[in-house]
Amino acid sequence: MEKYTIKSFSQDFPNDDACLEYLKATRWPEGITCATCERVTKHFRVTGRKCYACEFCGSHVFPTAGTIFHKSATPLTSWFHAIFLMSSTRTGISAKQLERELGVTYKTAWRIFKQVRSLMSQGDITLWGEVEVDETYIGGRRPGKRGRGADGKTAVAGIAERGGQVVVKVVPNAKAETLLPIVKQHVPPGATVYTDELQSYRRLSSLGYAHKTIQHRAKEYVIGNTHTNSIEGLWGNVKRGIDGVNHAVSPKHLQSYLDSYVFRFNHRKDDTPLFVQLLGRAAKEL
Repeated sequence: MEKYTIKSFSQDFPNDDACLEYLKATRWPEGITCATCERVTKHFRVTGRKCYACEFCGSHVFPTAGTIFHKSATPLTSWFHAIFLMSSTRTGISAKQLERELGVTYKTAWRIFKQVRSLMSQGDITLWGEVEVDETYIGGRRPGKRGRGADGKTAVAGIAERGGQVVVKVVPNAKAETLLPIVKQHVPPGATVYTDELQSYRRLSSLGYAHKTIQHRAKEYVIGNTHTNSIEGLWGNVKRGIDGVNHAVSPKHLQSYLDSYVFRFNHRKDDTPLFVQLLGRAAKEL
């Protein structure tokens, strides 16, 4: 993957004017169609405002309108810097760290943090070939039962395509009626599905999958090609990231946090840097 460094960022986006020009060029690569003139016309920057005016009629267009930057008083350079920081590490950074890095209030940092995370939602993904399915539980450490059925934990289901992408979703429980529809939604019949011995996966064969099971309770972790190491490796990264960076995440916001981890994982091999991809998404209307 091509690297995008802080030096590159500083050269490309030294001020708000450069950021606004990027948004304009990205939103209207073929030129701006003036709503009044009803044709593509030249537009010139309006001094002191985040907009451009048609050279003929003076109608204004706002590159930030409808985007995550809409009606924000925060400088665009701070927004762009936040996107750079949130895309530069495997586990991202916290809103508290954004507050320190950007020199803004925590309220502003949280708003930016939340909006940038919204750019990382993955939509509908289809996984092929050999996939691993597993569930885990995320929540603060506390006395009592661990794993399935533990109090104060949020259930999360995951599917990993070996050598490919992953899908991760917050779920109400680990029952068959919850997990199997997720598998059917993202994995076409005929694929080979690897799971542990959880009874919820028992009907995968009858749904058209080649189902192979590893017996974790019997201390079996790898037998030939049968294992769930790929998805369990992702769980390890997610939990270390949440514990080390975010410290704690409420169930209400957990899915958006998971989306950010999944986004980084699924685009880890892309030629285009994650920052450039996120910035392209940020330039589009929500």
